[in-house]
Amino acid sequence: MAMTTRKIAFSIGEYYHVYSRGTDGRDIFLGDEDMERFIKLLFVANGVNPFVFRDFPVGMSYLKFERGGIIVAIGAYCLMPNHFHILIKETKDGGISMFIRKVLTSYSSYFNKKYKRTGRLFESAFKAKHIDSDEYLKYLFSYIHLNPVKLIDPKWKENGISNRESAIAYLNKYKYSSYLDYVGENRKEGVILNKSDFPEYFASFDEFKDFIDEWLKYKDQVQ
Repeated sequence: MAMTTRKIAFSIGEYYHVYSRGTDGRDIFLGDEDMERFIKLLFVANGVNPFVFRDFPVGMSYLKFERGGIIVAIGAYCLMPNHFHILIKETKDGGISMFIRKVLTSYSSYFNKKYKRTGRLFESAFKAKHIDSDEYLKYLFSYIHLNPVKLIDPKWKENGISNRESAIAYLNKYKYSSYLDYVGENRKEGVILNKSDFPEYFASFDEFKDFIDEWLKYKDQVQ
């Protein structure tokens, strides 16, 4: 089970970057099914109603689950083999801690049962950074969504991007982040996001695409 006890105090109306890794750096997603399970949890765990996945009727879409009022607002997310990132806003007192606890506890139980293991799956506590400026908040939309580029170009941040077009093409195929929801793809996972709770930095899908492209160019130019 993942513990969520921490020193940081979450405040209603404030934004945070939440992330966690597998214990000892281990992979926490071993295939598409695992990532899809975690993404489902981002939706069903964001509500006041309790849930147990095994009680879902066969064939029932998780989107039909009556989760009740949401307890956090999610602006962006990205899943990587051994960690995840979530851009999140506290909208209810204790909401972030409750949400992350539900997600990590449920996912750890699923993962351990599936792979016949015991013990902690995640690090002892999820990490969270308070976002204290508008500039930092906007930057995180690039930082979180550009994480998958490391899967095809591990040293791109240190050495510059080797092929910007290939990086963009890879992001356009990567299903396990909210990137596709910001470039205009109409998919069911879009309901996970609560965009209206975040500043409207991007007036159009093209503005977001340009924003991401500029960050890739910047990393290329500063080397």
